[in-house]
Amino acid sequence: MTTQLQVAKPQVLPEPAKKVEVARIVEPPKAQAPARGKERSPQKGSKLKIWLCAAAIAVGCIAAYFIWNSLQPPNLPNGFACSNGRIEATEIDVATKFGERIKDELVDEGDYVTAGQELAHMNTQVLEAELSEARAKLGVANSAVDTAKSTLAQRESEKSAAEATVAQREADLNRAIQDYRRAQKLVGTRAMSEEDYDARKATYFGAKGGLEIAKANVAGADAAISTAQALIIASKANVESTQATIERIEADIKDSTLRAPRDCRVQYRVAQPGEVLSGGGKVMNLVDLRDVYMTFFLPTDWAGLVKQGAEVRLVLDAAPQLVIPAKVTFVADVAQFTPKTVETSEERQKLTFRVKAHIAPELLKKYVRDVKTGLPGMAYVQLDPKAPWPPNLEVRLPQ
Repeated sequence: MTTQLQVAKPQVLPEPAKKVEVARIVEPPKAQAPARGKERSPQKGSKLKIWLCAAAIAVGCIAAYFIWNSLQPPNLPNGFACSNGRIEATEIDVATKFGERIKDELVDEGDYVTAGQELAHMNTQVLEAELSEARAKLGVANSAVDTAKSTLAQRESEKSAAEATVAQREADLNRAIQDYRRAQKLVGTRAMSEEDYDARKATYFGAKGGLEIAKANVAGADAAISTAQALIIASKANVESTQATIERIEADIKDSTLRAPRDCRVQYRVAQPGEVLSGGGKVMNLVDLRDVYMTFFLPTDWAGLVKQGAEVRLVLDAAPQLVIPAKVTFVADVAQFTPKTVETSEERQKLTFRVKAHIAPELLKKYVRDVKTGLPGMAYVQLDPKAPWPPNLEVRLPQ
């Protein structure tokens, strides 16, 4: 057993490890030389790239600074204030008066329209049917008035006849009274028989009753006349009511033709032909180019010096070569935080006042087709009326 163990010891495998170590040692050093040379060249290239990137960044920063500096408003002299804003205009929504389907639209977005110009038509078939019905009712109401008038004339004739009957009955009564009085005297002297006396007495009471009946007929005729007159008044009221209904339907038909309320530009077609809208549904959105202004915000120190009607100069980003005159027409009496779109986040912590500067309508009328709303720009306000405007803010309008 001992000899077997001694023979087994040489089977441990140290030799492969030795071979590996020998292989590593015997590798020629010449093969490593090219590798060292390749490692040096990328280092030089990366350093060059870093320097180029740094130079490009520096040039970009310098260019950005000059661009930013060129876009900043020039320093203003004392007596002036400035702020940025946007050109706005009064918007008008053309809407339906009642629910109906849009028949057609006669203008498109961007078109200029004048006051009273037709923009669109609504379907009026239902209104036209109602108009025909109302006109038919008007004819019936007019006929009722004529009938009531004829009835009144008849009742007046009946009253005249009743009054004539009353006069006749009064005459009969007066004669019967006289005969009755004579009979009373004659019967006392026995110059008249009892039978004749009773006859004249009956005639007297009969005439008296006939007169009362005649007077009752006159009162009945008066009542009939009053009824006929009331019928005429009711018939005329029905005529007026029907006529008012006709006028209302005609007004609705007229309003179904949508017209421009003033000289405007079509900004949006909110709905299209064939769509059914409810009452007050918007069909188009118009912009009144005679009521154009810029809204901007000023801090408390400046806003307190702005006067109503102060001179303003507007310079738009899209046309910096132009200087447009305007006047302050509104200064808010309540301070608010500056909107995010106006100033930086630090300045939003300050309270500001909203100001509106309108451009003169005469000037807008001259350049109406060149007016564009939504354009950003700068507003320069003259706080001191005696302060002269700088040369760069003198009025310059398009030729």
